[in-house]
Amino acid sequence: MCDTYVALGNCTIFGKNSDRLGAEAQLITHAPKMRYSKGDVLECTHISIPQVSETASVLLSQPYWMWGSEIGANEYSVAIGNEAVATKEPLSETGLLGMDLLRLGLERGKSAKEALDIIIKLLETHGQGGAHNKKGLNYHNSMIIADPKEAYVLETAGKWWIVEIVEDFRSISNNISIRGKGDMRKEGIIQHAIEQNYCNDEDDFDFKMIFSPSQLPDVFPLDSRDGCSLNQLANNSGKITPEMMMNFLRTHDPVRICMHQRNDQSTSSQVSELKQGNLHSVHWLTGSTMPCLSIFKPHVFPIEENEIIEAKKYPEINPNWFWAKHSEFIAPFKKKPNVENLEREKYYNKLRKIENGLINEVKQLEHQEMSISSEEYLKRMRTINKSAWEKSFSAIDT
Repeated sequence: MCDTYVALGNCTIFGKNSDRLGAEAQLITHAPKMRYSKGDVLECTHISIPQVSETASVLLSQPYWMWGSEIGANEYSVAIGNEAVATKEPLSETGLLGMDLLRLGLERGKSAKEALDIIIKLLETHGQGGAHNKKGLNYHNSMIIADPKEAYVLETAGKWWIVEIVEDFRSISNNISIRGKGDMRKEGIIQHAIEQNYCNDEDDFDFKMIFSPSQLPDVFPLDSRDGCSLNQLANNSGKITPEMMMNFLRTHDPVRICMHQRNDQSTSSQVSELKQGNLHSVHWLTGSTMPCLSIFKPHVFPIEENEIIEAKKYPEINPNWFWAKHSEFIAPFKKKPNVENLEREKYYNKLRKIENGLINEVKQLEHQEMSISSEEYLKRMRTINKSAWEKSFSAIDT
């Protein structure tokens, strides 16, 4: 289970919790801009596909064992978040994972629309499928794809897809949600739905209501994750900030956006402030389990000098990774987040003090961004990033 948010404005505020198996490490990783030769092949998680001539620099939140990522951003200020969804369409045993498609969109797209088009083309060419975790779970995918000016919701059902252009704000959870015919769709999807008896005719076509394997409400209630997340955005329309988005991702009531289930947990989180023009977008990532017990750490492109792990498949979890150390440290604090726990509260307050300090440092630097050189701005941001990681490690130092 996951939740992804986006709010448009003078800049775009994007946020996502990645909810996966609680024991599955998720790393903040980086792949640099690269050039390739004609005929080069790219090995994704389950299949290989032709490589393109050039890929962008990307910042990823990556489950350690796969090629793709759950969340991420690229040097062109495109951010994407992925969701698992169930549909009536059959699952495939092999193909590109939704996380592979996400990373491919970031590596190959210089805008949200370009990333959307690339993902759709790859989906139609190679299909989606295969195990999404070590337990063999398989599912279809939805995504929010955003840049500083616009955002799209892409929802898929096997080889079929439909798109909604975001107006003002949008969120997605683990249900398909695009109503009617959407703003764009795969040619033939309506005829396919009629032939499969999902609907009677073109006027009866409503993607959310007819492609879901279970009956969905016309409007998601406020005590559902879908309804809660959309209501948070609606109640604050036009004034969403990165700090506000961080707090949305930490929500425990009325529903747990911050997932604390025994097996499934929010294993990493990202909030991105996607800025227009020559301003630098700032990407805040936890790289650790549960945003309520984590610190969001700021990253800015170019990120080669940030505290980043190489983006590749890892055969096993390294106990020295921050994710592993943090997960072990917070184990006593995971249960019953709404029940008083003095030790957890002490730790929580310590984290918020550190994080608020980082946010204030970034804000102060942003106020100076237009009056200092890009080199000076990046130098100071790297210092803040390094400090964020040092303080994060210090907070779990036993």
